[in-house]
Amino acid sequence: SEVARHLGLNWKTVKSIDKYFLEREYGQPDLTGLRILAVDEISIRKGHQYLTIVLDYLTGRVVFVGKDRKAETLERFFDQLNDKQRNDIEAVVMDMWDPFIKAVKKKVPQAKIIFDLFHVVSNFNKVIDKVRNSEFNKASEEDKAVYKGTKYLLLKNRKNIKSPDQRQHLKDLLALNETINTVMILKEKLKHIWTYRSRAWAEKALNQWCHLALTLNQQSVTAFVKTLKKYQYGILNHCDYAIHNGKIEGVNNKIKVIKRKAYGFHDLRYFTLKIYQAFYN
Repeated sequence: SEVARHLGLNWKTVKSIDKYFLEREYGQPDLTGLRILAVDEISIRKGHQYLTIVLDYLTGRVVFVGKDRKAETLERFFDQLNDKQRNDIEAVVMDMWDPFIKAVKKKVPQAKIIFDLFHVVSNFNKVIDKVRNSEFNKASEEDKAVYKGTKYLLLKNRKNIKSPDQRQHLKDLLALNETINTVMILKEKLKHIWTYRSRAWAEKALNQWCHLALTLNQQSVTAFVKTLKKYQYGILNHCDYAIHNGKIEGVNNKIKVIKRKAYGFHDLRYFTLKIYQAFYN
């Protein structure tokens, strides 16, 4: 719109010129030399509308943007690669989203799937909140006052709690409730699993974590243990490829800025081209 006003043109004309240039320069992402990928989704509208983003982990280039977050979406990306390019893929880092897992196992079965620490801990934070609610409901009226205002304290990393009052509030809660104290210990131990480089040690730490978690006899914690066991292979693969989704989280934040600056995009292809341009190198 600013360019259109400056040149005295219709904004649609400016968009058409820009889109033509983008299509010519960035319409076909370079798919050569791909070895390690990061995959994530980004919400583009309310109502569960997503884009699937594939990042070349080593260069930081976005190499695919696809509508939805289905297995078929990611399969479309792999179908663009020839046999050699698919065989060269060594590892893919993602969250524990079954459609993406299905696509990777089907199209690049030799690639190791790595589950990102951030997403696993984020899922456990939801479990912590369920435990907090459960323990609050069982507490006496006098003790309930201690629980109030602790939701976000429990979700934060302790080192990020700067306020003395907040630190004391959390300390009081942990002293009051052994179950909540245990899940906070579990949270710290869960993060530690990703620091191992030996698969044997990582597997031992994971098994110990699951054993301690099951002693709580909490439904939500037990369900989370089953999830970890199911996806254990992707956690242990981190020992072979110490990669994470931090890079693609940064990409997603930048994409949100692009969308916000444009007040949203009605033309998905134009939006896609803008993304390719932003991460071209």
